[in-house]
Amino acid sequence: MTQPIDIITRAMKDIGAVAAGEVPTADEAQDALDMLNDLVAQWSNENMMVFYRSEIIFQTTQNQVQYTIGPSGQMGAIFTGSISGTTLTVPANGVTAGGINIGMTLSGTGITSGTRIVGFVTGAGGNVNEGGTYTVSQSQTASSTTITAYYERPLNIESGFVRVATQQGGTNIAGGYLDYPLSILSLEEYESIGIKQLNGPWAKAIYYQPSELLGTIYVYPNPSQGELHLFTQTIFRQFQTLNDTISLPEGYNMALRWCLAERLLPMYGKTNAVQIGMINAFAAQGKATIKRTNMKPAQIARYPEALMVGRAKDAGFIMDGGFR
Repeated sequence: MTQPIDIITRAMKDIGAVAAGEVPTADEAQDALDMLNDLVAQWSNENMMVFYRSEIIFQTTQNQVQYTIGPSGQMGAIFTGSISGTTLTVPANGVTAGGINIGMTLSGTGITSGTRIVGFVTGAGGNVNEGGTYTVSQSQTASSTTITAYYERPLNIESGFVRVATQQGGTNIAGGYLDYPLSILSLEEYESIGIKQLNGPWAKAIYYQPSELLGTIYVYPNPSQGELHLFTQTIFRQFQTLNDTISLPEGYNMALRWCLAERLLPMYGKTNAVQIGMINAFAAQGKATIKRTNMKPAQIARYPEALMVGRAKDAGFIMDGGFR
Protein backbone atom coordinates (compact mmCIF):
# COMPACT_ATOMS: atom_id res chain seq x y z
CA MET A 1 0.00 0.00 0.00
CA THR A 2 1.17 3.51 -0.79
CA GLN A 3 2.25 5.72 2.11
CA PRO A 4 2.85 9.50 2.35
CA ILE A 5 6.62 8.93 2.36
CA ASP A 6 6.29 7.22 -1.05
CA ILE A 7 4.44 10.21 -2.55
CA ILE A 8 6.92 12.62 -0.95
CA THR A 9 10.00 10.76 -2.21
CA ARG A 10 8.66 10.57 -5.78
CA ALA A 11 7.70 14.26 -5.79
CA MET A 12 11.14 15.29 -4.54
CA LYS A 13 12.79 13.18 -7.21
CA ASP A 14 10.58 14.80 -9.84
CA ILE A 15 11.88 18.26 -8.92
CA GLY A 16 15.48 17.06 -8.48
CA ALA A 17 15.60 17.63 -4.71
CA VAL A 18 16.81 14.06 -4.15
CA ALA A 19 18.64 11.78 -6.56
CA ALA A 20 17.73 8.25 -7.63
CA GLY A 21 18.29 5.83 -4.76
CA GLU A 22 18.28 8.58 -2.15
CA VAL A 23 15.58 9.36 0.43
CA PRO A 24 14.58 12.71 1.96
CA THR A 25 16.07 13.68 5.30
CA ALA A 26 13.76 13.60 8.33
CA ASP A 27 13.31 17.38 8.23
CA GLU A 28 12.66 17.42 4.48
CA ALA A 29 10.11 14.61 4.81
CA GLN A 30 8.27 16.38 7.65
CA ASP A 31 8.12 19.67 5.72
CA ALA A 32 6.74 17.81 2.71
CA LEU A 33 4.19 15.96 4.87
CA ASP A 34 2.92 19.32 6.19
CA MET A 35 2.60 20.54 2.62
CA LEU A 36 0.83 17.33 1.59
CA ASN A 37 -1.73 17.78 4.38
CA ASP A 38 -2.30 21.40 3.31
CA LEU A 39 -2.85 20.15 -0.23
CA VAL A 40 -5.49 17.54 0.66
CA ALA A 41 -7.21 20.05 2.96
CA GLN A 42 -7.56 22.37 -0.02
CA TRP A 43 -8.94 19.52 -2.13
CA SER A 44 -11.74 19.11 0.44
CA ASN A 45 -12.99 22.51 -0.73
CA GLU A 46 -12.93 21.57 -4.42
CA ASN A 47 -16.25 19.94 -5.20
CA MET A 48 -15.13 17.73 -8.08
CA MET A 49 -12.02 16.49 -6.28
CA VAL A 50 -14.22 14.81 -3.65
CA PHE A 51 -15.10 11.27 -4.72
CA TYR A 52 -17.42 10.28 -1.87
CA ARG A 53 -20.39 11.86 -0.13
CA SER A 54 -20.56 11.10 3.59
CA GLU A 55 -23.91 10.16 5.11
CA ILE A 56 -24.59 11.61 8.56
CA ILE A 57 -27.16 9.54 10.45
CA PHE A 58 -28.76 10.84 13.61
CA GLN A 59 -31.96 10.24 15.54
CA THR A 60 -33.76 13.46 16.40
CA THR A 61 -34.90 14.11 19.96
CA GLN A 62 -38.45 15.21 20.66
CA ASN A 63 -38.72 18.97 21.31
CA GLN A 64 -35.10 19.63 20.30
CA VAL A 65 -34.48 21.73 17.18
CA GLN A 66 -30.73 22.42 17.47
CA TYR A 67 -27.81 19.94 17.29
CA THR A 68 -24.02 20.33 17.13
CA ILE A 69 -21.73 18.33 14.86
CA GLY A 70 -17.97 17.86 14.98
CA PRO A 71 -15.49 16.78 17.69
CA SER A 72 -17.42 16.53 20.99
CA GLY A 73 -20.65 17.43 19.13
CA GLN A 74 -24.04 15.79 19.71
CA MET A 75 -24.21 14.07 16.32
CA GLY A 76 -22.24 10.83 16.33
CA ALA A 77 -22.46 7.25 17.55
CA ILE A 78 -21.73 5.16 20.64
CA PHE A 79 -21.18 1.44 20.24
CA THR A 80 -19.28 -1.59 21.52
CA GLY A 81 -16.50 -2.82 19.26
CA SER A 82 -13.03 -4.32 18.93
CA ILE A 83 -10.23 -3.80 16.40
CA SER A 84 -7.82 -6.37 14.98
CA GLY A 85 -5.42 -5.02 12.37
CA THR A 86 -7.51 -2.65 10.29
CA THR A 87 -10.84 -4.41 10.94
CA LEU A 88 -13.38 -2.97 13.37
CA THR A 89 -15.98 -5.51 14.54
CA VAL A 90 -19.28 -4.33 16.00
CA PRO A 91 -21.58 -7.09 17.32
CA ALA A 92 -25.27 -7.25 16.49
CA ASN A 93 -27.16 -4.81 18.72
CA GLY A 94 -23.79 -3.32 19.73
CA VAL A 95 -24.79 0.21 18.72
CA THR A 96 -26.41 2.13 21.56
CA ALA A 97 -26.73 5.52 19.83
CA GLY A 98 -26.45 6.91 16.30
CA GLY A 99 -25.24 5.13 13.18
CA ILE A 100 -21.78 4.01 12.02
CA ASN A 101 -20.48 5.40 8.77
CA ILE A 102 -17.37 6.14 6.71
CA GLY A 103 -15.41 9.19 7.82
CA MET A 104 -16.17 8.94 11.53
CA THR A 105 -13.28 9.40 13.98
CA LEU A 106 -13.10 6.88 16.83
CA SER A 107 -12.07 7.23 20.46
CA GLY A 108 -12.08 4.75 23.33
CA THR A 109 -9.83 2.69 25.59
CA GLY A 110 -6.97 1.25 23.53
CA ILE A 111 -7.99 3.03 20.31
CA THR A 112 -5.10 4.75 18.48
CA SER A 113 -5.62 8.52 18.28
CA GLY A 114 -6.86 9.70 14.88
CA THR A 115 -8.35 6.34 13.87
CA ARG A 116 -11.13 6.77 11.30
CA ILE A 117 -13.55 4.45 9.53
CA VAL A 118 -12.51 4.32 5.86
CA GLY A 119 -14.57 1.44 4.44
CA PHE A 120 -17.47 -0.98 4.79
CA VAL A 121 -16.93 -4.77 4.97
CA THR A 122 -20.05 -6.58 6.20
CA GLY A 123 -21.42 -3.47 7.89
CA ALA A 124 -23.09 -1.36 5.23
CA GLY A 125 -24.00 1.74 7.20
CA GLY A 126 -27.13 3.63 6.27
CA ASN A 127 -29.10 2.69 9.39
CA VAL A 128 -29.08 3.33 13.10
CA ASN A 129 -27.97 0.26 15.11
CA GLU A 130 -26.03 -1.29 12.18
CA GLY A 131 -23.49 -3.88 13.39
CA GLY A 132 -20.90 -5.71 11.28
CA THR A 133 -17.28 -5.15 10.28
CA TYR A 134 -15.62 -1.98 9.02
CA THR A 135 -12.14 -0.98 7.82
CA VAL A 136 -10.24 1.61 9.88
CA SER A 137 -7.37 3.87 8.88
CA GLN A 138 -4.70 2.57 11.29
CA SER A 139 -3.65 -1.00 12.08
CA GLN A 140 -3.92 -1.81 15.79
CA THR A 141 -5.27 -4.22 18.38
CA ALA A 142 -8.02 -3.09 20.74
CA SER A 143 -10.11 -5.37 22.94
CA SER A 144 -13.89 -5.00 23.09
CA THR A 145 -14.66 -1.58 24.53
CA THR A 146 -17.14 1.27 24.35
CA ILE A 147 -16.28 3.44 21.35
CA THR A 148 -17.42 6.99 20.74
CA ALA A 149 -17.46 8.09 17.10
CA TYR A 150 -17.93 11.60 15.78
CA TYR A 151 -18.33 13.19 12.35
CA GLU A 152 -15.94 15.88 11.19
CA ARG A 153 -17.56 19.31 10.98
CA PRO A 154 -18.99 19.38 7.42
CA LEU A 155 -18.22 22.24 5.08
CA ASN A 156 -21.86 22.17 3.98
CA ILE A 157 -24.92 19.92 3.80
CA GLU A 158 -25.86 19.07 0.21
CA SER A 159 -29.06 17.05 0.61
CA GLY A 160 -30.89 14.70 2.95
CA PHE A 161 -34.00 12.86 3.98
CA VAL A 162 -35.74 11.93 7.21
CA ARG A 163 -36.63 8.29 7.98
CA VAL A 164 -39.82 7.63 9.95
CA ALA A 165 -41.01 4.30 11.34
CA THR A 166 -44.35 3.16 9.93
CA GLN A 167 -47.10 2.32 12.38
CA GLN A 168 -50.23 0.24 12.44
CA GLY A 169 -52.69 0.75 15.26
CA GLY A 170 -50.13 2.89 17.08
CA THR A 171 -47.49 0.13 17.02
CA ASN A 172 -44.28 0.30 14.97
CA ILE A 173 -44.18 -2.26 12.18
CA ALA A 174 -40.97 -4.27 12.47
CA GLY A 175 -38.52 -3.23 9.76
CA GLY A 176 -40.99 -0.75 8.28
CA TYR A 177 -40.12 2.87 7.56
CA LEU A 178 -40.74 5.67 5.09
CA ASP A 179 -38.23 8.23 3.82
CA TYR A 180 -39.27 11.86 3.25
CA PRO A 181 -37.11 14.48 1.49
CA LEU A 182 -35.55 17.29 3.49
CA SER A 183 -35.17 20.83 2.21
CA ILE A 184 -31.76 22.41 2.84
CA LEU A 185 -32.44 26.05 3.73
CA SER A 186 -30.25 29.09 3.30
CA LEU A 187 -29.93 31.53 6.18
CA GLU A 188 -32.43 33.89 4.53
CA GLU A 189 -34.97 31.09 4.07
CA TYR A 190 -34.58 29.96 7.67
CA GLU A 191 -34.97 33.54 8.90
CA SER A 192 -38.27 33.82 7.00
CA ILE A 193 -39.88 31.07 9.13
CA GLY A 194 -42.06 32.86 11.65
CA ILE A 195 -42.46 30.16 14.32
CA LYS A 196 -39.28 28.12 14.39
CA GLN A 197 -40.48 26.02 17.35
CA LEU A 198 -43.68 24.99 15.53
CA ASN A 199 -44.47 21.36 16.40
CA GLY A 200 -44.54 18.76 13.63
CA PRO A 201 -44.42 14.99 13.21
CA TRP A 202 -40.86 15.04 11.79
CA ALA A 203 -38.31 17.47 10.37
CA LYS A 204 -39.03 18.75 6.87
CA ALA A 205 -36.13 21.18 6.51
CA ILE A 206 -32.76 21.98 8.04
CA TYR A 207 -30.47 24.97 8.17
CA TYR A 208 -26.74 24.36 8.68
CA GLN A 209 -24.40 26.90 10.30
CA PRO A 210 -20.81 25.64 9.89
CA SER A 211 -19.07 28.01 12.42
CA GLU A 212 -15.39 27.47 13.28
CA LEU A 213 -15.09 24.44 15.58
CA LEU A 214 -18.56 22.88 15.78
CA GLY A 215 -21.27 23.07 13.15
CA THR A 216 -24.88 23.61 14.22
CA ILE A 217 -27.88 22.03 12.52
CA TYR A 218 -31.33 23.56 13.04
CA VAL A 219 -34.37 21.44 12.16
CA TYR A 220 -37.87 22.62 11.24
CA PRO A 221 -40.52 21.98 12.36
CA ASN A 222 -39.95 20.83 15.96
CA PRO A 223 -40.00 17.04 15.41
CA SER A 224 -41.62 14.39 17.57
CA GLN A 225 -39.74 11.58 15.76
CA GLY A 226 -37.49 10.87 12.80
CA GLU A 227 -33.99 9.81 11.85
CA LEU A 228 -31.94 12.35 9.87
CA HIS A 229 -29.86 11.16 6.91
CA LEU A 230 -27.74 14.07 5.69
CA PHE A 231 -25.26 13.99 2.81
CA THR A 232 -22.13 16.11 2.70
CA GLN A 233 -18.82 16.22 0.87
CA THR A 234 -16.27 14.02 2.59
CA ILE A 235 -13.34 15.87 4.16
CA PHE A 236 -10.04 14.29 3.12
CA ARG A 237 -8.18 12.63 5.97
CA GLN A 238 -5.06 14.33 7.32
CA PHE A 239 -2.02 12.03 7.42
CA GLN A 240 -0.73 11.64 10.97
CA THR A 241 2.63 10.07 10.07
CA LEU A 242 4.82 9.42 7.06
CA ASN A 243 3.84 5.76 7.20
CA ASP A 244 0.05 6.05 7.20
CA THR A 245 -1.76 4.03 4.55
CA ILE A 246 -3.19 6.08 1.68
CA SER A 247 -6.57 4.59 0.72
CA LEU A 248 -7.74 6.63 -2.24
CA PRO A 249 -9.24 5.59 -5.60
CA GLU A 250 -7.21 5.06 -8.74
CA GLY A 251 -5.54 8.20 -10.06
CA TYR A 252 -5.29 10.08 -6.76
CA ASN A 253 -1.73 8.95 -5.96
CA MET A 254 -0.48 10.32 -9.28
CA ALA A 255 -2.32 13.60 -8.77
CA LEU A 256 -0.93 13.88 -5.22
CA ARG A 257 2.60 13.25 -6.49
CA TRP A 258 2.60 15.92 -9.20
CA CYS A 259 0.58 18.49 -7.24
CA LEU A 260 2.97 18.08 -4.29
CA ALA A 261 5.94 18.46 -6.64
CA GLU A 262 4.36 21.67 -7.94
CA ARG A 263 4.06 23.02 -4.38
CA LEU A 264 7.64 22.03 -3.46
CA LEU A 265 9.28 23.82 -6.42
CA PRO A 266 9.52 27.24 -4.70
CA MET A 267 10.66 25.67 -1.43
CA TYR A 268 13.74 24.26 -3.17
CA GLY A 269 14.39 27.29 -5.36
CA LYS A 270 13.70 25.54 -8.67
CA THR A 271 13.49 28.08 -11.50
CA ASN A 272 14.03 26.03 -14.68
CA ALA A 273 11.14 27.06 -16.95
CA VAL A 274 10.99 23.73 -18.81
CA GLN A 275 10.90 21.71 -15.58
CA ILE A 276 8.28 24.01 -14.04
CA GLY A 277 6.10 23.84 -17.15
CA MET A 278 6.27 20.04 -17.28
CA ILE A 279 5.36 19.61 -13.60
CA ASN A 280 2.54 22.16 -13.85
CA ALA A 281 1.12 20.28 -16.85
CA PHE A 282 1.27 16.89 -15.11
CA ALA A 283 -0.35 18.34 -11.97
CA ALA A 284 -3.16 19.93 -13.98
CA GLN A 285 -3.70 16.72 -15.96
CA GLY A 286 -3.86 14.63 -12.77
CA LYS A 287 -6.55 16.84 -11.24
CA ALA A 288 -8.51 17.17 -14.48
CA THR A 289 -8.71 13.38 -14.87
CA ILE A 290 -10.13 13.01 -11.35
CA LYS A 291 -12.62 15.84 -11.86
CA ARG A 292 -13.95 14.27 -15.06
CA THR A 293 -14.58 11.05 -13.15
CA ASN A 294 -16.26 12.79 -10.20
CA MET A 295 -18.29 15.26 -12.25
CA LYS A 296 -22.07 14.95 -11.85
CA PRO A 297 -25.03 16.75 -13.43
CA ALA A 298 -26.14 19.96 -11.76
CA GLN A 299 -28.90 19.51 -9.20
CA ILE A 300 -32.33 20.67 -10.32
CA ALA A 301 -33.34 23.80 -8.42
CA ARG A 302 -36.50 23.56 -6.37
CA TYR A 303 -38.37 25.76 -3.94
CA PRO A 304 -38.12 24.50 -0.32
CA GLU A 305 -41.30 22.52 0.31
CA ALA A 306 -41.12 23.35 4.03
CA LEU A 307 -41.95 26.97 3.23
CA MET A 308 -44.93 26.16 1.00
CA VAL A 309 -48.37 26.49 2.52
CA GLY A 310 -50.16 24.27 0.02
CA ARG A 311 -50.38 20.52 -0.17
CA ALA A 312 -47.15 18.73 0.67
CA LYS A 313 -45.20 17.25 -2.24
CA ASP A 314 -43.77 14.29 -0.35
CA ALA A 315 -45.42 10.99 0.62
CA GLY A 316 -46.85 12.46 3.81
CA PHE A 317 -50.38 12.18 2.49
CA ILE A 318 -50.41 8.49 3.40
CA MET A 319 -50.18 9.49 7.06
CA ASP A 320 -53.01 12.00 7.02
CA GLY A 321 -55.03 11.12 3.92
CA GLY A 322 -54.13 14.44 2.36
CA PHE A 323 -56.55 16.35 4.60
CA ARG A 324 -55.47 19.60 6.23
